[in-house]
Amino acid sequence: MSTTQHSTDRIEHATIEADPQLPTCRIVRDFDAPRELVFRAWTDPALVARWMGPRSIDMDIDAWEATTGGRYRYDAVREGEVVASFYGSFHEVRPHERIVQTFTWAGMPDGVSLDIHTFVDLGDGRTRIDSLSVLETIEGRDAMLASGMETGVHEGYAKLDELLRDL
Repeated sequence: MSTTQHSTDRIEHATIEADPQLPTCRIVRDFDAPRELVFRAWTDPALVARWMGPRSIDMDIDAWEATTGGRYRYDAVREGEVVASFYGSFHEVRPHERIVQTFTWAGMPDGVSLDIHTFVDLGDGRTRIDSLSVLETIEGRDAMLASGMETGVHEGYAKLDELLRDL
């Protein structure tokens, strides 16, 4: 999927782009909340647990140390049963600006990605999240896309919209 957006265009639904020549995936989405608040929702484990992933899943966070050099580990739980586990490291956390982390789905061998999340202040109390995932192979990227990730992204960001309105 490929679309072109200009920085002044409103992105109301996440755009998910896979470069056909590179093992990358870019996800871009705008939020009607200031950058500091959006960043807090990405770094506070109690808030992350409320929005991350599809609506049918609860997040059971074991660790969420969103600081440079920190780590995270969480389980996706449906009806009391763990359906997937994820872990990684925070390589750089620059408050209100950027998070660089690894992301590993415990059930996908060789599936680690390097994810760079940039928090862009659009003015007027709005923020754009621009996330770039780099994987080892195009096949690994395609497996990630085929995993149901798109549903998790769209539903998770809709939950984040709701959470940001309540904060």
